[in-house]
Amino acid sequence: MNSSGTSKAEASLSKEEVKRYSRHLIMPEVGVAGQKKLKSASVLLIGTGGLGSPLGLYLASAGVGRIGLVDFDVVDFTNLQRQVLYTTQDVGRPKLQAAKERLTAINPLIEIQTHEVRLSSDNALEILQGYDVIVDGTDNFPTRYLVNDACVLLKKPNVYGSIFRFEGQASVFDASRGPCYRCLYPEPPPPGLVPSCAEGGVLGILPGIVGTIQATETIKLIIGNGEPLIGRLLLFNALKMRFRELKLRKNPSCPACGAKPTVTKLIDYEEFCGLKRGEDPSTGSGQAPNQEEWEITAGELAQLLQKNKGLKLIDVRETNEYDICHIPGAKLIPTSEFVHRIGELDSADEMVLYCHKGIRSRNALDLLKAAGFRKIKSLRGGVDAWADEIDPSMPRY
Repeated sequence: MNSSGTSKAEASLSKEEVKRYSRHLIMPEVGVAGQKKLKSASVLLIGTGGLGSPLGLYLASAGVGRIGLVDFDVVDFTNLQRQVLYTTQDVGRPKLQAAKERLTAINPLIEIQTHEVRLSSDNALEILQGYDVIVDGTDNFPTRYLVNDACVLLKKPNVYGSIFRFEGQASVFDASRGPCYRCLYPEPPPPGLVPSCAEGGVLGILPGIVGTIQATETIKLIIGNGEPLIGRLLLFNALKMRFRELKLRKNPSCPACGAKPTVTKLIDYEEFCGLKRGEDPSTGSGQAPNQEEWEITAGELAQLLQKNKGLKLIDVRETNEYDICHIPGAKLIPTSEFVHRIGELDSADEMVLYCHKGIRSRNALDLLKAAGFRKIKSLRGGVDAWADEIDPSMPRY
């Protein structure tokens, strides 16, 4: 499976490698032949965050000969709750720099290649072409559809995983042997309907579980043993500690892998997912058409609060988030209750809605607009922007 030109037959194990991987070698399901396949294989990890962390750690430890990493972000303090690849000392460093150092320290016998770019329709085919197995560790729909379509066009397996709060999913999409991601999700959900982990939260342990499942599937694909999750979607609920499995079937009308595919090249996936070009798909940040007139900055809100004592502040986050921090005087109406509590608001009042980063408040604002409210604004950047620009003593999360 080596795309760099070295065949599996040419791979050999050194005395050091035999000792390092001895617990693999004594397993008949892996053995020397399987370990040579791992050494000859190349795997691309798209994203080095919550899912990419256990993926990188275990694939490096297992002896995958060449691991590619795609990311363009830096290590954030809030990453450390789930991104076990990094330490407190790595905060502020480019993720790829820290990840390469850590993985090389774990196993200096393998090669780590880095691609410090945002994966796009312009570069995806070129980057993915050089690897045998593609592992999707991303957290946004545009990139998931991009990875899927690129894998279908290149005829490469796509090891998929996703996480949210206490629940995770995993599967293997291989259009040559089963369905692809578009067979499961033909169309993306409307923007803002599915909150990101930054908005909804995630149990720190969850990406470790799902990422380890992805690593397991990757190794099985490489050694050619076991039953991969092709045609199966594994669902995990950490709160209930239950696994469920759904059977997936190839969609004959799938636009990517069906009998008459219409996706013959990569497209603009932000536009496909209803995002404006340049909008951050992981956070939903960016300006939607005609949205700017309905928004207010943290600085503008601070000035307005001084002038207008009758201004109503509406916090649309959940109660547990309100308990972490809130702007003084704000009325809490959680998003989960908002539709049923609109009657508590007076359309004659001037009001500003806010949430964590400004996504949920824009959705709530749209509901109020539909109900005839006009004296309303959404706080751009949410309470996080308020803490950053106005009240540095406020905790950020």
